[in-house]
Amino acid sequence: MQEAAHLMQHNLAPSLAAPLSSLKGVGPKLWRRLQELGLYSLEDLLFHFPLRYQDRTRITPIAALQDGVDAVVAGEIRLASVVPGRRRSLIVKIEDGSGLLTVRFFHFRQSQVLQMRPGAQITLFGQCRRTNVGGAEMVHPEYRLSEPDALTEAALTPIYPTVEGMGQGVWRNLTNQALGQLAKTPPEDLLSGLSKSPFALADAIQYLHRPPPEAPVGSIREGEHPAQLRLALEELLAHHLSLRELRAREKSFAAPIIASHSRLCQRFLAQLPFEPTTAQRRVTAEIAEDLAQNTPMLRLVQGDVGSGKTLVAALAALQVIDSGFQVVLMAPTELLAEQHLRNFEAWLKPLGVEIAWLSGRVKGKVRAATLARIGEGSAKLIIGTHALFQEGVSFKSLALAIVDEQHRFGVHQRLALTEKGGDAGVPHQLVLTATPIPRTLSMVAYADLDFSIIDELPPGRTPVTTSLVDNSRRDAVVSRVGAACREGRQAYWVCTLIEESDALNAQAAEATAEQLRQTLPDVAIGLIHGRLPAAEKEHIMAGFKAGEIALLVATTVIEVGVDVPNASLMIIENPERLGLAQLHQLRGRVGRGAAVSFCLLLYQSPLSQNGRRRLDVMRESNDGFYIAEQDLKFRGPGELLGTRQTGLPSFRVAQLPDHEHLLDEVELIATQLENQNPERIQPLIQRWTGERQAFARV
Repeated sequence: MQEAAHLMQHNLAPSLAAPLSSLKGVGPKLWRRLQELGLYSLEDLLFHFPLRYQDRTRITPIAALQDGVDAVVAGEIRLASVVPGRRRSLIVKIEDGSGLLTVRFFHFRQSQVLQMRPGAQITLFGQCRRTNVGGAEMVHPEYRLSEPDALTEAALTPIYPTVEGMGQGVWRNLTNQALGQLAKTPPEDLLSGLSKSPFALADAIQYLHRPPPEAPVGSIREGEHPAQLRLALEELLAHHLSLRELRAREKSFAAPIIASHSRLCQRFLAQLPFEPTTAQRRVTAEIAEDLAQNTPMLRLVQGDVGSGKTLVAALAALQVIDSGFQVVLMAPTELLAEQHLRNFEAWLKPLGVEIAWLSGRVKGKVRAATLARIGEGSAKLIIGTHALFQEGVSFKSLALAIVDEQHRFGVHQRLALTEKGGDAGVPHQLVLTATPIPRTLSMVAYADLDFSIIDELPPGRTPVTTSLVDNSRRDAVVSRVGAACREGRQAYWVCTLIEESDALNAQAAEATAEQLRQTLPDVAIGLIHGRLPAAEKEHIMAGFKAGEIALLVATTVIEVGVDVPNASLMIIENPERLGLAQLHQLRGRVGRGAAVSFCLLLYQSPLSQNGRRRLDVMRESNDGFYIAEQDLKFRGPGELLGTRQTGLPSFRVAQLPDHEHLLDEVELIATQLENQNPERIQPLIQRWTGERQAFARV
């Protein structure tokens, strides 16, 4: 039934509507696997495009190898030896007359060592990595001995996104069969008469699955071939339309009208020891205007680290509370939620505002009592984590949902929170982020939201000087940190790991803290990581803020929300493993007071050329928007704004920011479709987003 409904939704020509179970080689097990991937029909398979292409069409001279690019190399073995060390490895030196290539095997057999005889001819295929010293290197490439053409092919080799148990041969077999049907019954061209592309839809699909031998390799690698642009345009359009549709649906509901004049806001501003910036006042006015409407506010407030987004959120909350409604503030981590709790208690308790706290760790009678206060409406501001949108949480009159660092949650979770309005109807939504969103992303990831930007830092913030330091100079860095702490300054030492594991990150931080305690016995050192109990984390942070702890060793849990003005030095280990946006967030923990502040990026050699360029961006700039744009170029949208589970679209053909130049055409065509061809909108959205639209309200 599910399969039939899916195919009816697609409105496909008969042959392209055929289930993938009809293809040769698709048994029950593979058919279940394909359905799990959201692939039911031949058309679904045709829109499952190669992730990239391997260029095995020619042999590349070693001197012409590019960093991070796959290539075939042929040459003569000059040297082969097993090198002992922490990771025993087989090192082979290859020469082809243009240069020297180092090949490393960390996993090898003795028979391989014997094969690598000096003077033997070898052909390799792999990804080149150029190190700091300028040498070309490949790790675990494919190779053939004495077979110069063994690894070359006539055309580019497509590499499909896959899962365990489905090799590239399976995908090529299936797509070959689907392409046979494509020529007979092409899918409907939903951009007919709207796109300026020279490629028809079916031709573009055929080209991307099987680039011809004469295909321009460079153009395809850069994502700029007309066939790629034709499909990228349609994909970006589908995602943009889905969010416009979501916005229209949200705006069709009634929301409480909030009076813009608030005595609570006036009392709050009068007690502040500083004046809000012009940017904070402007954004506050934009929010007040939204809240005065009878349709839900859908606003994203962007502000660089330390720009004062929390103050703007507090003013919005007070405006709503003064009108007799409830407000909820949701943060992605307990540490950040606790930081908000401390700030809001200091600001709002003197005004008589009752605040409730709810997280997954609140249990038993305390939880029951908190839920009762929320349900009866006596708690006016509720602060917490993901626990806030669990089933047992009911609000009496929720009129404003404030979501901090929205990209950590996803659209569907934000909407789940807004379905808890109670007597108030649909709540207004205010989304905060300290990760500046480039325009490129805003159109495809946040087109359902209005934008406000706090583009001004409060007075007194000092620029942070950032330096790159090789890990070989670690002892000197430790001495520098010790000297700074003895002079009364405070410092962070941030530990990072590749693995997304709280346990491993905690172990790394614990080991580092122990090493630093042994080296700096006279310095008060604290340790904080995500696995500590909430009370212990709060105790450690309070000690650091009070100056009792001089050096805080931490995982990236201190990325946002931690405010210790006296901290003026930060060390980030293995910064090459983090994105630029996250590094910028971490760096924002220093420079919050009047002292000159420094951030040392303690990287591990050798750095690739790309890794060096990324870290140089941090050294050169403190501008969060510039850094976000550069991060987007280096890593793409999925990694910039968080993991793929967060609701950000993962594109099949479109590449951002490379395809940013298509976005103006996307907006133009979206408007034309809404005005002239609305019947094409749903098929477009379904074709490219499928079940991913499930987060929209029914």
